[in-house]
Amino acid sequence: MTDTCPIHYWAKETPEHIAVEAGSAKLSYRTLNRRVASLAQQLARKGFVPGDRLVVPAKGSLESLLLAWACLRAGVVFCPLNPAFPVTQQLNLSERLQAGRVCQTESDTDYSSQLTPITLDFLAEVGVGEPPALDGNQLCNTIFTSGSSGTPKAVLHRVGNHLASARGSASFIPVDQNSGWLLSLPLFHIGGYAIPFRVFLAGGRVILDDAPDTLAERLEQQAISHLSLVPTQLWRLLKAGFTPQRTQLRELLLGGAAIPAPLVTQMTSLGLTPKVSYGLSEMASQVCTGIPTAPGVVGKPLPGREVRVVDGEIQLRGATLFCGYLNGSEVDPALNDEGWFATRDKGHFNADGALVVEGRLDNGFISGGENIQPEAIEQRLVDHPGVAQALVVPVPHPEWGSDQ
Repeated sequence: MTDTCPIHYWAKETPEHIAVEAGSAKLSYRTLNRRVASLAQQLARKGFVPGDRLVVPAKGSLESLLLAWACLRAGVVFCPLNPAFPVTQQLNLSERLQAGRVCQTESDTDYSSQLTPITLDFLAEVGVGEPPALDGNQLCNTIFTSGSSGTPKAVLHRVGNHLASARGSASFIPVDQNSGWLLSLPLFHIGGYAIPFRVFLAGGRVILDDAPDTLAERLEQQAISHLSLVPTQLWRLLKAGFTPQRTQLRELLLGGAAIPAPLVTQMTSLGLTPKVSYGLSEMASQVCTGIPTAPGVVGKPLPGREVRVVDGEIQLRGATLFCGYLNGSEVDPALNDEGWFATRDKGHFNADGALVVEGRLDNGFISGGENIQPEAIEQRLVDHPGVAQALVVPVPHPEWGSDQ
């Protein structure tokens, strides 16, 4: 499967339409296309060939976004790291990737002992002919998992994973040329890396999260139509007097924690019903998305995803499924004999066919002879208007116990 680069497509169709807003800087699709083309050429001149890996400590600057798409066009595997990580951790992760070079778009850390720094001209532009079509099987990027259940793993994706993810997302969260999606999640997070794919496929605008104003001020001042938040952020917005009517916001995606029922009710009463999503790095972000009708309900699988539940465990496959975990030159597909990825998430389908996520199988414990799923308790706690966030953990007790 091959696809035209969406940036190049819109550079021909609507060359003056704004593609990226970064503070006072606004890049049209024509300018964005010319800068991405220049960076791709610079990478080639520095000896990069398709399949090479480039480490980029990157959160979400304009330079990082440009480089991510230049790597895509040059066939270089974009390997973002959290720039806040200690240098020893960044070097350790880079060694596991077998990546020998680094581009410091958002970091001045000295990596010279183990990584060779490269410098690029991010303002340079070149004339653009017809770039090579995007090959869906081309290796694209790595994303390190959070490591909540152990050492972070390097999730390796193909181009086709992200294209399928973006197209499936658009079936439930429409994006068009008038859309402006705030890049509120970092590029080293799968949710952040996925946003530009959704936007550029539709010819919309990526709005970088680098302005000094508060989020409430930005929503009222800028044409932000799409926004992803965790519940605590939304509570703070509402406390600051946020009302959707004073903004251009039309799509609000909540995730990352238990969704309090009062929060959903309050937002709906203000005229904007939020949506919830279940996703993971291994599936290129969103898997299911829906309206939060009850605790844990995350909607039905989006196009390009398959979901089943076996013995209470959620298992996944489909067009967005990753290549595997990268460790040096080895790639572990991490699939069972039937080609399904076992998530270790607990769940079931409700009567409407929507997925209900109950929590992590690894988090369950036994108290008083009963199986306890802490996420279920957390959900009930945050449903109280006086509780913004909750975390339930087992505590040893001489009578009830807390066997894990």
